[in-house]
Amino acid sequence: MPQRISDATTAVTRWRAAQRGLTLLLTRDMRKIRRLIVPARMQQTVPTWITAANALVDQYGRASASLAADYYDAERLAARVTGKFTVPLLDPPPTEQVEASLRWATKDLWPRDPDAPSATPAQRPPLEIRLDAAEAKAEDVAQKLVTDTGRGTVVRAVRQDPQAVGWARAAALGACAFCKMLATRGMVYRSEETADFRAHDSCHCGVIPVYKGQRFELSDHAAEWRRLYEEHAQGHSGDQLRLFRRALSDNVHQPAN
Repeated sequence: MPQRISDATTAVTRWRAAQRGLTLLLTRDMRKIRRLIVPARMQQTVPTWITAANALVDQYGRASASLAADYYDAERLAARVTGKFTVPLLDPPPTEQVEASLRWATKDLWPRDPDAPSATPAQRPPLEIRLDAAEAKAEDVAQKLVTDTGRGTVVRAVRQDPQAVGWARAAALGACAFCKMLATRGMVYRSEETADFRAHDSCHCGVIPVYKGQRFELSDHAAEWRRLYEEHAQGHSGDQLRLFRRALSDNVHQPAN
């Protein structure tokens, strides 16, 4: 009889918790380097801050990949599959990608004429407020870049491991509608062209590897999400997420955390 596995295993919950702990440390260090930005010398100091933030993403990205490899190895052992396999660690995102994300996070810092048509509402508040907003955005994009390195490590391992057949998304009970909707897909076969993990800033979803001899089944809460999606959103091209979000809101019995 196949070994049953779902998106609510203790192992994936622990791995998500470990990744959350890692990004808490990342956030702590991101806040420490904010002092590198000197408001009176923005042109000179923001690039220095971007370099420091890039180094943090690299450091924590490598740690995220290592945590993911440990998790994958443990899941493989628990599945009792045969043959040796070394998890290929995903490299942290390239410097160019990190810098582009951080420049996006800080784009509203630069001085603009508040009366000019090109000035957006986000560019009109005092600089200190804009600095706080930029810091929050930078923390979110750094978190995604770091966590994606870990998730990408698991997805790559599934694709290269002869004993793996696919992977599934594990979304927390309090996840957003987008993550819950994707979690209803269940197991994604490694050969699918659409098998890349899709995430947003502050996403803490996990990846569950599925091996030969295992049968993936949605947990009770994910099965309920699928029911709501199929009943209220499926077939409404371009409007699925809005309809699914409304269905989740209308079913208030769903746990929030």
